[in-house]
Amino acid sequence: MSDSNQGRRAIAALEAQAIAAMRKGQEIQALGAWRRILTLDPEYVPALTMVGQHAFQQNDFASARDAFQRITEVDGTDPRHWVNVALALQRLGDEAGEEAALVRALSVDPGDLLALLLRGGMYERQGKTHKAATAFGAAATVAPPIDRLTPELRPSLAHAMKYREEYTAKLGSFLDSRFDAVQRDLAGENFDRMQLSVDIMLGRKKRYDAQPMQHYLPGLASVEFFDRRDFPWLDAFEAETAAIRAEFLAVLREEHGFEPYISYANDLPLNQWIELNNSPRWSAFHLVKNGAVVEHNAARCPHTMRLWQTAPTPHQPGRTPAAMFSVLKPYTHIPAHVGVSNFRLVTHVPLIVPEGCRFRVGNQTRQWVPGKAWIFDDTIEHEAWNNSDKLRVVMIFDIWHPQVTLAERTMVSALMGALDEFTGTSGGFDA
Repeated sequence: MSDSNQGRRAIAALEAQAIAAMRKGQEIQALGAWRRILTLDPEYVPALTMVGQHAFQQNDFASARDAFQRITEVDGTDPRHWVNVALALQRLGDEAGEEAALVRALSVDPGDLLALLLRGGMYERQGKTHKAATAFGAAATVAPPIDRLTPELRPSLAHAMKYREEYTAKLGSFLDSRFDAVQRDLAGENFDRMQLSVDIMLGRKKRYDAQPMQHYLPGLASVEFFDRRDFPWLDAFEAETAAIRAEFLAVLREEHGFEPYISYANDLPLNQWIELNNSPRWSAFHLVKNGAVVEHNAARCPHTMRLWQTAPTPHQPGRTPAAMFSVLKPYTHIPAHVGVSNFRLVTHVPLIVPEGCRFRVGNQTRQWVPGKAWIFDDTIEHEAWNNSDKLRVVMIFDIWHPQVTLAERTMVSALMGALDEFTGTSGGFDA
């Protein structure tokens, strides 16, 4: 038998002895076996690891450092080996060496959670607030949910998250004070977009973009609520709110023509619509549906229809335009959702709005006010609440997105026609 084979057999036997001793709690015997292995093979990583860990537990940080550093010379591809070196150097007060070891660990794996937490802690001890916040923020980003971490790591991650949160709050207060000064100097200017940019940067608000379910036209402005001043034709709707409401109340008294707003077949995935599918809690009285006037309903609302014809409604046969009265019953929540196409925008003309009703698009939550219309991009996540004990009623209709050119509008209509031709259907994409 060759010397190398004999050496491997001896190491294997000693390792078995060490493991057996560890299981019996015989620490001294186990350590002796590990050290005998190192006399046979000074680069045997499992033995170096156990010797280094024992030295660390005995507060012999110099010996621990030597063992861990020798491991990195054998195998520097495991970030945990470099973390062990950093921990030993931290106890020895060698901050430069500690930082260098953490750099090596993160060079191997930039997402190593323990290395990021240690780096944040090191910068915190050094009073390097900004660097500590960056490291702790990176740790919070890569970390799994805290309840999935080992118990030993949970306090460190909780500290990192709290540190980052407090740092961000201080930064936010500082930026707000500076912005206040700038806004005073530029009184009258609109800073909503810039303020939202800062809020998103600081994590105070989320970023919401257009996420249409089916049709997306690149390059269109994705705006939660559009500037009311850009739609002067809405003036007539606001001025005639009382007349529109009177026509709605007349059809409400007749109690027919309303249908569930959400109506999917039972064999389709309902997702967030389980509670409202085919439910009268959210209903619609359609004036125009799937691109066609609902003649019987429209005849009952002649004034409303004349006003509607003044709006820049989209033409997508079998799909749009659409116009309706949307009725939300008391204590009903419309869950967060997005529309199907950013070719068009959605108009709300509030008619009946009791206290406790609100509407969110992206980061903005507003209260409906009768006589105050708005236009929003429904391909941005939105939801609505009626937390009152009365009906909430809004007239809803769609319009072209104003940045869709005349040529593009023609192409959109052609696209829908081509889809129908290919599939052999009529409509079906509520674009």
